[in-house]
Amino acid sequence: MNELSAFLKRKRKLLNLTQEELAEKAGVALTVIRKIEQGKNNLSLSKVNQVLVLFGHVLGPIKENHEASHH
Repeated sequence: MNELSAFLKRKRKLLNLTQEELAEKAGVALTVIRKIEQGKNNLSLSKVNQVLVLFGHVLGPIKENHEASHH
């Protein structure tokens, strides 16, 4: 299980929501919730963000800026 799947599962359980209820609230298909919670990699960033925005979070692409790592 990756961090995203653990985070989503924890948040969903805190709100006592089923996967179906969370999908409905987020406006995504149930399969999207299942894929996130199973740690699947073939997910659309926009779909993931549709779910995460419910919890005040979004994911962005990782910027490959090598200069930022040099202090």
